[in-house]
Amino acid sequence: MVLLAEYRCRATPARRVVEVYEADAHLSDDDAMAAAHTQVVAGNGYHLYLLSLQPDIDVEVAIRVWDIAPDPPAEAEGHVPVSIESESGILVVNQLEYGPAGEMTLPRPGVYEGHAWWENRQATADYYAGTLDHPTDDTFEDHLTQAWNNPPVTERYVLDLAYIREPEPLDEEDL
Repeated sequence: MVLLAEYRCRATPARRVVEVYEADAHLSDDDAMAAAHTQVVAGNGYHLYLLSLQPDIDVEVAIRVWDIAPDPPAEAEGHVPVSIESESGILVVNQLEYGPAGEMTLPRPGVYEGHAWWENRQATADYYAGTLDHPTDDTFEDHLTQAWNNPPVTERYVLDLAYIREPEPLDEEDL
């Protein structure tokens, strides 16, 4: 397996969600979002939704493109198969409340398949809950800001993908 491209960024999971989507696919998908609540990562072919257990501590999102997608690592907390089609060749990492966190230019437009896997999801959620137990006083907001900017672990979502085929041609009705 050869790593062809890699992109990493940090994103705030506002409403506990980070999206990865094809740059020209702006419509959300309620069914895929609902599926993420049970699968952690779910999509509709153009959008992927990554569901965190907390809404305020930045998570790392890594998108890696391989010649052949590797299996998820044994130490991953969980994983699911994913597929995403990108006609533009650009994937956007989006924060629901704050807008794009970054974007990756893929080696070429097309359909990519592989796995999404994650780590430190539960540990970050436990840390988040613990920070809220601090006594509410004049320093509470400063405490939270400092705690959320310096978590002891990094919640991480990785998309390990491989190019499968050209994107579906657009129907004239779609234009």
